[in-house]
Amino acid sequence: MAAFPKRATIYFEPEIHRALRMKSAVSERSISDVVNEAVRLALAEDAEDLAAFDSRVKEATLDFGKVVKALRRRGKI
Repeated sequence: MAAFPKRATIYFEPEIHRALRMKSAVSERSISDVVNEAVRLALAEDAEDLAAFDSRVKEATLDFGKVVKALRRRGKI
């Protein structure tokens, strides 16, 4: 855990809280550790998505309407 952890109040739905308590008990880790890991993984996934967007910023964009019309013209939809 970080040298100076920060405290936050989070309200979980009862089913989620129950699942967190169970996962915490089974893994012998605190609920805070379980939640921190989940948030860390979600943020890492967001960072990967942003990097993918950045790497494709120079690609040409497609007009959705034109794509749909082309698919209809070719009998795909």
